[in-house]
Amino acid sequence: MIDALDKELLKTVAGLEAIPKGAYNIRKNGKLLTRNVSANIDIESLEGSKGIRVTIKPGTKNESVHIPVILTQAGLYDIVFNEFIVGEDSDVTIVAGCGIHCGSAESEGHEGIHSFRIGRNARMKYVEKHYATGPGKGKRILNPTTKVFLEEGASAEMELSQIGGVDNTKRVNEAELSAGSVILITEHVLTESDQHAVSSNTILLKGSGSRANMVSRSVIKGDSRQIFNALMEARAKCFGHIECDAIIMDNGMNETIPSLKALHPDAELTHEASIGKIADDQLLKLMCLGMSYDDAVNAIIQGFLK
Repeated sequence: MIDALDKELLKTVAGLEAIPKGAYNIRKNGKLLTRNVSANIDIESLEGSKGIRVTIKPGTKNESVHIPVILTQAGLYDIVFNEFIVGEDSDVTIVAGCGIHCGSAESEGHEGIHSFRIGRNARMKYVEKHYATGPGKGKRILNPTTKVFLEEGASAEMELSQIGGVDNTKRVNEAELSAGSVILITEHVLTESDQHAVSSNTILLKGSGSRANMVSRSVIKGDSRQIFNALMEARAKCFGHIECDAIIMDNGMNETIPSLKALHPDAELTHEASIGKIADDQLLKLMCLGMSYDDAVNAIIQGFLK
């Protein structure tokens, strides 16, 4: 049964106002809550493990599958291993995400390990949001992992966001690209108070003509800390770019480490990084338009994270 709290979490992390149409798998407190499959998208439980296999038929177009997770049980640390097989020539959207509500002194956490195999000439958009809330003093822990393998001509767009309330997170993203494949990974991370976030990223461009772009946007407030690591390794004629920008407020700390490794003479790799604060002229402009200081700061942060 989905109660009011569940609905709030599902709306925040997966944009769901109600049970979606088409294929979905909703997990609550370590157990399957509800599931549906479609003619082109199958979902099955993995034998002997906590997790699912999502299989998308070749040629599937303009369909989506939702696989959100919600946690409201004190002391639970939930681990899942999910597999996604995206058939060749398909074009699909996968919406994931995890929402935690902590109401006690006991910690709660989720570790989602997702592996993707994207078939030849297939396109996948993957949206993942993480959020935690609740009056409890227990730690809210989220440790997501994505591992993506793209076959020839495949493309993936990954939108990965931590939108608030998470005390500790270790984020891992890995991708391996075949000839002519393309990936765009955009990661948005917000921390505040004494929260801590580490993001580790490895992208291997193995095929000729492959292209990768890794974009990181971080906001560090209070006494929080963020560390961003990104390695892009080129093993063929290809193009790769890393872009990482951070806004620091209060007593926050950020460490950004982009790394490029070219193992082919025709590889083209670039990176740019910046760490700074909110510009005074931006604040002044918004406040002159009638915004309060806090509203102006929030507007700038939200615009930066989009």
